[in-house]
Amino acid sequence: MAHVSFDSSALKQFVHDNELGEMQAMVNAADQQLRQGTGAGADFRDWLHLPTDYDKEEFARIKAAAKKIQSDSEVLVVIGIGGSYLGARMAIDFLHNSFYQAQAPAARKAPLVVFAGNSLSSSYVHDLIELIGDKDFSINVISKSGTTTEPSIAFRIFKELLVNKYGEEEANHRIYATTDRQRGALKTEADAAGWETFVIPDGVGGRYSVLTAVGLLPIAASGADIDQLMAGAKAAEDTYVDPDLTKNEAYQYAAYRNILYRKGFTTELLENYEPNMTMFAEWWKQLAGESEGKDQKGIYPSSANFTTDLHSLGQYIQEGLRNLMETVVKLDTPNHDQVIPAAESNLDGLAYLEGKNMDWVNTKAYEAVVAAHVAGGVPVMTVHIDKEDAFTLGYLIYFFEVAIAISGYLNGINPFNQPGVEAYKTNMFGLLGKPGYEEVGAKLRQEMADNQ
Repeated sequence: MAHVSFDSSALKQFVHDNELGEMQAMVNAADQQLRQGTGAGADFRDWLHLPTDYDKEEFARIKAAAKKIQSDSEVLVVIGIGGSYLGARMAIDFLHNSFYQAQAPAARKAPLVVFAGNSLSSSYVHDLIELIGDKDFSINVISKSGTTTEPSIAFRIFKELLVNKYGEEEANHRIYATTDRQRGALKTEADAAGWETFVIPDGVGGRYSVLTAVGLLPIAASGADIDQLMAGAKAAEDTYVDPDLTKNEAYQYAAYRNILYRKGFTTELLENYEPNMTMFAEWWKQLAGESEGKDQKGIYPSSANFTTDLHSLGQYIQEGLRNLMETVVKLDTPNHDQVIPAAESNLDGLAYLEGKNMDWVNTKAYEAVVAAHVAGGVPVMTVHIDKEDAFTLGYLIYFFEVAIAISGYLNGINPFNQPGVEAYKTNMFGLLGKPGYEEVGAKLRQEMADNQ
């Protein structure tokens, strides 16, 4: 089978046979907007050819830096927020042991990669400092500007920790900055201190940046194979070129989710049956939500982890408001399987499953859930992956990136900007008293007082 395949067979009662073909003209137009740069946001399409058109010299430096980190650090602290951390974190979870963070260093065979600067929780930072303790560590700070509040605060704290432990000269050899090629506060500081720097390309937005140094350095430092990751993405780039909906499954997914959206299925749940894909859903939620939620329209992205969430969200999915559609990322061949053992008694009622593989049971649960949810009025699409390895992950990343880009154009929006992200920042700066935002702060404080 292909490394990634799309199954729409459960949509029959929701989408008529003619509807996909009737989307072809719109898909052709969206493809032209994306491929020829005639659509909104054309300056941010460089991710489209990243798997083949990337800086090979920088890629070699990434692998060299990862080896250095592996040789001198027990912990790598990756500082970033949004697209500056979600891609790396989901990839590390996807590609490693489910209990990677709890493994002994000898079993992990690479530094523990941890993340900071993705919240404003002081307890989280305190606990992370305790986790590092006396361990040797390095920092990879990721920010285009170097002035984003959450990572900037975290960087101050962990840079101070690094300098106090090693002295300024050695600390400078343990800081890796992934930032703008030429400008910005972080680039200025990095150049002055002599930190090794990697580039966030101008034409790649944060949510599309996992296959740049943003994601590749932490992923490589964790011991994962970034050559295979890029090879998988290249295979997908080669596959998803033809806009013909009878051939291009990524475009099929984009078209079907728009057909369903126009029928009132306004919330999409990305689901999995493997706990180590939880962060994959978090990465996908930013990709979909930040790309499509504009102009008071767009599919709302949510997620569920099965079978776990069938015991919490299952009731709502089965019988709640009928605005849900589901996309399952289904692993077809697990890295490891487990046989259900026999027992002398049958108090748990599992005698009929003795000798069966757990993955066989997991797959039957998936099939049963699809049947139940479809019968309950919920359309289900499935993206099958054959295994959990770097090649497949690269392929899967590209599948969703190109599908979401096409989906955004099908819905008449710019899939590459995020104007709404700045609204909360302006208010926060006002309340924090940042220079230049005093008027905003005064207005908000007055509004809050009036509402008390």
